[in-house]
Formats: sequence, structure tokens, C-alpha cells
Amino acid sequence: MTTPQNLLSNTEEEMKSAQRHVEKSLAKIRAGRALPSMLDDVVVCCYGNSSPLRQIASVSTLDVRTLSIKPWDGKLLAEIERAVLHSNLGITPQNDGQVILLKVPVLTEERRKQLVKQVRQEIEKGKIVIRTARKNARQFLLKSKAEGLSEDDVKALEEQIQKAHDAYVKSLDDLSSAKEADLMTV
Repeated sequence: MTTPQNLLSNTEEEMKSAQRHVEKSLAKIRAGRALPSMLDDVVVCCYGNSSPLRQIASVSTLDVRTLSIKPWDGKLLAEIERAVLHSNLGITPQNDGQVILLKVPVLTEERRKQLVKQVRQEIEKGKIVIRTARKNARQFLLKSKAEGLSEDDVKALEEQIQKAHDAYVKSLDDLSSAKEADLMTV
């Protein structure tokens, strides 16, 4: 249960959680460079179970545009290849019998603009969550004020919540700027 004493920490935790979610979402938006994190959501069906790719193979970067997937069990090459094809990465795997290579295509100007738009949407979703956390905290403070919390305490908590809000929004804006610059760099 939220109390005026732990309201600030609970609200900041909600805001921090929103920021972490946005960071994860932005990491999945590829900028034409090969990053092992692109394959974090790939799940492979092997030995009757579904396993994350990283648990059954090593993923490494060969160069700026090429990822290498080396399974620990060579029998899983076909399953890994199938999982990558069905993962909607937009990359066709190349299997040489021992290793799967993924060549990340160069992004067109149009595709870069689409990705920037996607980044802005993710940032806005994060900002909405942060604003909602602030709104909920303010509503709680109004309710607490009606139940006897002093006006000075309410004002002090509102100021701290606003400072946290501003810091997290600025952090998201900085993330957005960095990711947009990364995407638009050829």
C-alpha cells in the first residue's frame, strides 16, 4: 500500500521502469549495424523445448554488418536458421554447415526515416507512462491532503515528483536524440 512516505520512491520506480522499457525497445531498432542484441528475442525449438538462441549458440559480430551464430550442437543449425527466418528481422540467414551468417542490409533513406518515426513513437509511449505516474502520485497527494496530510508536505512531495518527472523526460529526450543520430548516420 502506498503511503506519503514511500510515494516518491514508488513513483520514481514506475518512471525508471518506463525508461528501462524504452531502452530495451530502442535497442531492438537496428541502425544498419550488426548487433548481437538483435537476436535476443529469437527462440529456437530444440529437443522438444523452446530455448532462447543465446542458450544454444554463441553469437558474435564478424564485422559492422555481419553476425555469426555458432551452435554448440551442429544438429541445431536447421532449427536456428528456421527461427531466424521466422523472427521478422528481415535478414536471410546463410548456413555453411557449421556457422550461420547474418548479413545486415544497408538501410535506405526512406527506411531510416521510418525507423526514426518508430523511435519517436517509443519515446512518446515512455513519456506517457511517466506522465501517468506523476498524475497518479498527484491524485494520491490530493487524497492524502483531504485525509489530513499538511499542505507543506503535499507541496514538497509534488515538487520532488515534478523534479523526478522532468529528469526522466529529459533522459528519454536524450535517448531519442542519440538513437536518431545513430539511425541517420550513413
